[in-house]
Amino acid sequence: MADKDQPLLGTSAPVYSNIMKIWTAFFYACSSLLITIVNKTVLTTYEFPSFNILAMGQLVATVVILFLGKQFSVIKFPDFNSRTVSEISPLPFIYLGNMVFGLGGTKELSLPMFTMLRRFAILMTMIAEFYVLNIRPKLSVKISVALMVLGAMIAAGNDLGFNFQGYSFVLINDFLTAANSVYTKKKLNTQKEMGKYGLMFYCALLMLPVSFLLNFGMGEMQRVYEYEYWTDTMFIIQFVLSCTMGFVLNYSVMLCTQYNSALTTTIMGCLKNILVTYLGMFIGGDYRYSLTNFVGINLSIIGSLLYTYVTFRPPPKSVPPDPVQVLTHGK
Repeated sequence: MADKDQPLLGTSAPVYSNIMKIWTAFFYACSSLLITIVNKTVLTTYEFPSFNILAMGQLVATVVILFLGKQFSVIKFPDFNSRTVSEISPLPFIYLGNMVFGLGGTKELSLPMFTMLRRFAILMTMIAEFYVLNIRPKLSVKISVALMVLGAMIAAGNDLGFNFQGYSFVLINDFLTAANSVYTKKKLNTQKEMGKYGLMFYCALLMLPVSFLLNFGMGEMQRVYEYEYWTDTMFIIQFVLSCTMGFVLNYSVMLCTQYNSALTTTIMGCLKNILVTYLGMFIGGDYRYSLTNFVGINLSIIGSLLYTYVTFRPPPKSVPPDPVQVLTHGK
């Protein structure tokens, strides 16, 4: 993969930057789409008993892949030292919490409602960008975000499959997603030597023993040990894919945030949910239709499409000033 500061041969820096913005956003959307469907299949269709163990599996896959990548000189990131923890804090705790509550929400809710409630992450990211990164969104962005959130509220207000625990998980996940996007952007700007690979590796490595102790203390290990589908080949394939895709998703988040804004990363995650929303009405078998709920879902989707248009449309070309007028006003 090309480095951000090394444009592809034959392309100017602005063109290369625009290509990378679009490509990384598309890569993140595809990764997020695939892992959402795979996680839903593992947790709901196969009724895997512990989303916490699945989160730990994703941590293990991230550590192993990045460690091997560094050992074979495919990627580079600094060795662990006494400053590593302070340099990346509070990202490790946000990283783990975001993963756990996201999986918990996926298990407890239908995919259409899960994707609707994820819209609140956009509003939270926009607020966090303002206070942490001092970024002010345009009016058109505010309008599109308002449409998405309004649609989500309408859909949630008539959710026949309401699940308090699932709603709580997703709203906490929204808050942690916003924090993860903003602080990842901040760390990538201030800890350039660490880089995206270092952030991913040390966040996963530091949280792995924490995850293990929590799972052991809550008896999750025993529940998973007694699970009946460990001899099912299709389940094993999807479980391994889910763990591996956890790494791919986190990598795509880092990459998209590096080339775009934290808000754009969050919006792209919700934009791919257009497809997830409609597919989710048939995947998992836990969506319950009502007209008001369906109208709210579609209103939120319109907001997503509007945001995509106002974010990725090319800026208007500036008209060069008339030399005669410049000279006249200069006098």
